[in-house]
Amino acid sequence: MKFTKPAWVTHKDSAMKGEQEKRVTIFSVHVHPDGSRIATGGLDAKVRIWSTKPILNEASEASGRPPKSLSTLTMHTGPVLVVRWAHSGRWLASGSDDEIVMIWDLDPSAKGKVWGSDEVNFEGWKPLKRLPGHESDVTDMAWSPGDRHLATVGLDSCVLIWCGYTLERLRRIDQHQGFVKGVCWDPVGEFLATGSDDRSVRIWRTTDWQLEAEVRKPFDHSPGTFFRRLSWSPDGAHITASNATNNDGYVFIAAVIARNTWTSEISLVGHENTVEVAAYNPHIFLRDPSLPVVASNICSVVALGADDRAVSVWQTKSARPLIVAKEVFERQIMDLSWSQDGLTLYAVSSDGTMAVFSFDAEELEGIAPQSAQEQYLKKFGFVAAPLPTGYSHEVALEARQTPGNARMTPPPSPGRAEAKPTQTQTGFGGASANGGEQINQLVAKRKAKKRIQPNFVGALPGSVPSAANVPSAGVGRPPSAAGPSSSSAPRPPASHQPWLGGANPFGAEITDLTGDDVDRDVDMFPGDLSTDVQIAALDTGRAKRKTLDGVDDRVATKTRTLGGDRVRENVSVREISGSAGAGGALGLWSEQSSVMGRLQAPPVLTYVKATVEGSEDVLEGRNAEDGGPTEVTFVSGKQTQWLDYLPSPVIALTATANFCAAAMQDGSVNVYSSTGRRLMPTLSLGSPCAYLSGAKHSLMLITASGMLYVWNTKKQAAAFPATSVLPILGSSPNTTIVHAVVRPNGAPVMQLSTGVAYTWDAALSAWTKLSESWWAEGSEAWQGRQRSGQSAARGVVAMLESSISERVGDSAGADKQRPSWWHTALTLGHLETKLHAAKALESPQEYKQTLLVYAKRIADEGFRGKAEELVKELFGPVYWRPGRDDAWSPTTLGMSKRDLLRDVLAIFARSKTLTKLAMDWQDMLKKATNEET
Repeated sequence: MKFTKPAWVTHKDSAMKGEQEKRVTIFSVHVHPDGSRIATGGLDAKVRIWSTKPILNEASEASGRPPKSLSTLTMHTGPVLVVRWAHSGRWLASGSDDEIVMIWDLDPSAKGKVWGSDEVNFEGWKPLKRLPGHESDVTDMAWSPGDRHLATVGLDSCVLIWCGYTLERLRRIDQHQGFVKGVCWDPVGEFLATGSDDRSVRIWRTTDWQLEAEVRKPFDHSPGTFFRRLSWSPDGAHITASNATNNDGYVFIAAVIARNTWTSEISLVGHENTVEVAAYNPHIFLRDPSLPVVASNICSVVALGADDRAVSVWQTKSARPLIVAKEVFERQIMDLSWSQDGLTLYAVSSDGTMAVFSFDAEELEGIAPQSAQEQYLKKFGFVAAPLPTGYSHEVALEARQTPGNARMTPPPSPGRAEAKPTQTQTGFGGASANGGEQINQLVAKRKAKKRIQPNFVGALPGSVPSAANVPSAGVGRPPSAAGPSSSSAPRPPASHQPWLGGANPFGAEITDLTGDDVDRDVDMFPGDLSTDVQIAALDTGRAKRKTLDGVDDRVATKTRTLGGDRVRENVSVREISGSAGAGGALGLWSEQSSVMGRLQAPPVLTYVKATVEGSEDVLEGRNAEDGGPTEVTFVSGKQTQWLDYLPSPVIALTATANFCAAAMQDGSVNVYSSTGRRLMPTLSLGSPCAYLSGAKHSLMLITASGMLYVWNTKKQAAAFPATSVLPILGSSPNTTIVHAVVRPNGAPVMQLSTGVAYTWDAALSAWTKLSESWWAEGSEAWQGRQRSGQSAARGVVAMLESSISERVGDSAGADKQRPSWWHTALTLGHLETKLHAAKALESPQEYKQTLLVYAKRIADEGFRGKAEELVKELFGPVYWRPGRDDAWSPTTLGMSKRDLLRDVLAIFARSKTLTKLAMDWQDMLKKATNEET
């Protein structure tokens, strides 16, 4: 196996240039059916098409032939979450969080320089059709076998089915109760599967689009993830679904769902965090190549990508994966795609990079030809509805054997099919032919008014027909050749079968093109990868367009901002020498000498910045080396929104969606709104900042002298009186703060080098422990021991435990002799501490999960006293009524305590020793609920 990560495959933040230019998330990747191209979609709202030859062939990469980047498609207005080539290779579909599905078609006349950038499109792609219909982000899509249909899913909890011929919407399925984040087709064509955040995978019949089955068991405790991309095996026997769990959510798996029974008895176990995407190799594999292609001799290869940054490849005949590639990425895997030959796997990540795994045929032993799969699928006996008249995705045998007809043309648009005499003038409501799919046709009527015959000037890339209107002109043809009065016969049908050698799938017919476009066909069938893909490289000198003289009139329409007319300049980051030391210049330093060396102010740099999480907005600070003024600017996109000049060098910045803060070397702090207004007066703390953190409306600062401050910028008030960090640092010079942040609720979180995490509890006026390495000595619920490195997706307390485990280890006392009750006592103590930590840090999901684990542990041990005390705490006063007794709160972290009690009692009811207790309290809870209603 060969592995490569091409650095030039990237989506970049257009707001940043030069050294500051950064990669942004790549959400999706898909390989063209002939393997010569890949399409990617990213956070930059662009679809990019890349050559695969420079990725797989070093000589091609060095020579620059063919070009690495073939085209950039820019019609979407939001991040592109999914891209999928049609099986024919003729069309590309993309879905975005702008709620739109776009169908792209090759346009030979659209090559050239990309408007508004330095990029050059060596291939031209135009938006053939814009498909509105979703009411929220489009998260996944899939073309059915033979491209009969296109299924799209999104965060509107809906599944939309589109005709693969006319691109009309055929069906809307809205039975899911949560975001739909994955979709795949049965290779037989009989079923469609979708995965949703309602913790189910649902199977739909394609004959009537009704529900065939609902699978819930392996998803009962699945956490939320960005995608739930699932895949159907090429033999039609199994679905591998992502984001499944075992053991009440503690073991992350991919669930393998069997056809017909729709049960999941097989699990792919090994990833340390949630599986995000599954992708089957398109080929079937034979356990013994010498035996016939029968069910008992067939196995499949499936790849998994997970939030633990690992990619695994499994062959279903083996209990262990073929390969596991760990730490290939810095962040979670978003999408996987196999090449049609089954030997190359592409993976993309939210860190903005792509990895490519190339296998030899010997490594994936038993790979069968595509014809074997086609022959095997016939055994299912499924017969699809007849194709609409005038539309066919099959090429006649004679046409395949004739070299001149081996070229592929786009499927004809609805206006180009011959109208049937039996249809009405509008085409709506007419009976379908032979029980097949009905195609609605709009037949234009001539009016008596005089018409002007338009002259054909070529396809306009910016022309985007709406899905609500069926175009009357043929794709890529002059209007005069496709008008209502045209008596020409329908175009030759499009081929959606794998093409033959020598075919030019992107070549258009001569009658479709004008001028010299005929000589610029794009050959997407590369043959041997050692030769160049025949792409006519555009002469960039000729491609440059002249701009109009004078000032762009759009500038006058921009909102005037403070500093918005300045050009941003790149600044090299380096430390400014000779700046005054933080300690010597300030009087408070000597008073707190015990923290000297353990809390240090950051050095004065020429450039510091803070990015607003979840956006591209940046707060920048620039310190002049020549004694000039210190400047702080807030930049959104490419424009400066506001700026300010400071009397002292800036050493730390933080920014949220609600405020920005700048800490200066002289111990002062400025707090700004998003428009640059000072939310509070300049704060003078007497000592420079050592740690600065912001979250939502909360701002935390720890000074070099050891004082902790937390403010609520919305209320413009301190969350609690300033307090010293000396009680937790102690007197040891080796104890330091390794990490300090603030939670949105204003709770500071400080992790020390000793392996203990603290927060300040304003209600108790004391430092409290959130977690510590002590629990690793014996607690069986210690997160670091069970799932090290993956807990970031599960909450702040789990993240703390994982961080502590990585820093100090968790096996220090593994070999020591322990008392008999050691593990039980530490497990219960740990869970109780974790409940308090989740409440202090306002992490409701962790609180509920920990509470149920705690209840199960009590039930397993049969500790009736603890169980009864917990029940009474959650139930509250027996005769409590809203407004009658304010001493007891019916909720915790926004959750009803009595709702939590129901879940706890359900666990107790399954216990051997606590069943009676659970039943009694369930009856009492039921009575109390009835009285409330």
